[in-house]
Amino acid sequence: MNFFEFLQQNWLELFALTREHLFLVFVSTAFAVLIGVPLGILLTRRESLQTPILGTANILQTVPSLALFGLLIPLPFIGGIGAKTAIIALALYSFLPVIRNAVTGIVGVDPKIKEAATAMGMTDGQILKMVELPLALPVILTGVRVAVVIAVGVATIAAAVGAGGLGTYIFRGLRQNDNNLLLAGAISSAVLALVADFAVGQIEKIYALDVRRNKTAQRKRIFILVSAAVLILTIFTLPFVLNFKSEISNPAIANQTIRVGSKDFTESIILAEILAQSLERCGVAVERQFELGGNLAHNALLAGQIDVYPEYTGTAFTAILKRQPLTDAAEVYRQTRREYAERFDLDLSPPLGFSNDFAILVRGEVARKNNLKTVSEAVPLSKNWQTGFGQDFMSRADGYAGFSRAYNFNFAKQPREMDLSLTYRALAAGQIDLIAGNSTDGLIAALDLFQLVDDKKYFPPYQAVFIARGDKSETLRETFAKLENAISTDEMRRLNYAVDGEKLAPKVVAAQWLK
Repeated sequence: MNFFEFLQQNWLELFALTREHLFLVFVSTAFAVLIGVPLGILLTRRESLQTPILGTANILQTVPSLALFGLLIPLPFIGGIGAKTAIIALALYSFLPVIRNAVTGIVGVDPKIKEAATAMGMTDGQILKMVELPLALPVILTGVRVAVVIAVGVATIAAAVGAGGLGTYIFRGLRQNDNNLLLAGAISSAVLALVADFAVGQIEKIYALDVRRNKTAQRKRIFILVSAAVLILTIFTLPFVLNFKSEISNPAIANQTIRVGSKDFTESIILAEILAQSLERCGVAVERQFELGGNLAHNALLAGQIDVYPEYTGTAFTAILKRQPLTDAAEVYRQTRREYAERFDLDLSPPLGFSNDFAILVRGEVARKNNLKTVSEAVPLSKNWQTGFGQDFMSRADGYAGFSRAYNFNFAKQPREMDLSLTYRALAAGQIDLIAGNSTDGLIAALDLFQLVDDKKYFPPYQAVFIARGDKSETLRETFAKLENAISTDEMRRLNYAVDGEKLAPKVVAAQWLK
């Protein structure tokens, strides 16, 4: 479908994601202003604190957003996944422009004006309230304006920690190679940033006009405009405010539900949705925390933010437990289950019936032209190839370093390390020539890619399982038993293609499979 047809069919979901995005931006910016402006005022009275506090704010701004989210997750009280963590992270990113502009605005007030106010007998508090703040307000509003735009942009990353927002469409579009999703998320985020920038800019203009004309009518206009904006945003984001309040004040609710998480790729979401719907059919309340990036699902499980998520034995064995790769599937499962129970008090479900092994992929036309079938057959042709691999493959024990040694690859060009979803797009577009994907990905068929056979049996087995917290194992045991060996490799590839190739929603695909 074209973009406008996509909007017609998905406008309700886009509207909901926009509301989530606005909630994150509104609350985080409000926190930044309520804390940052008083802190900026303090720094004008205690100049010795300017260097350490502004330096700390500078450092916070340079921390990569996804890394900051990951660092916050395990922290008690302020950490976790969902809106709470995202709001704290966004507020931290917004502090610098708010604090710096508050200091700059107040320090920039003409000293002669302050001297005149002192000569009139004003106290320091009166000078601040009646002279410095009114004159500094345009500069402070500029800082708020910058903070809002920063928050709108960084909030797209919040989807990686289950906080929702327009980043959900952007990540989903990259994963499914769907430009409609990418455009919907990116354009909506850009429009929000422009509207927010324009709105704060109008307040600045009205205030500037008020100062020049000294008319109380202008103050009333500012008050009405700000009040209307707050009222609209409150009504618009009220459902998320209530959910956020429930999350903070009623932790007992979480104990009555099974919180199902997933990683940020199609197969993990489908498996998580299958589990969630299976539990709901048994009368179990379910909370979904899907599309968690990187190792956030594992970290969230350890932190008690989710109760169960789909994983692969090879990934758990090599990437989490840091063990050397083994090729015996039963032994990998046995050792992983034992060590997860001993080290983390986590339980592995029985295998789901398929393995999602690393898939060494080339373009279909290249494989057909050169009659390639195995990885070894590609070695003589690959010297001048440009390879591209996900960060996970480049860093893990069973990844690039061991793979290239096992097959004696000698690439003339340094591999491109990039997001896994983007490697598929780059391979299909001819920007790179070989990638390491996943053997059950629907994009393999959708993009006419070809999987080379791992003829040296380098990669360990990656049996699909669920990993659950030990205290939830009893609730999940019956559902785990029903899903044991229930999905074949071909069937999982078909389910992935239904999402990535046919553009069906994971919840629809999961429901059809359960039927």
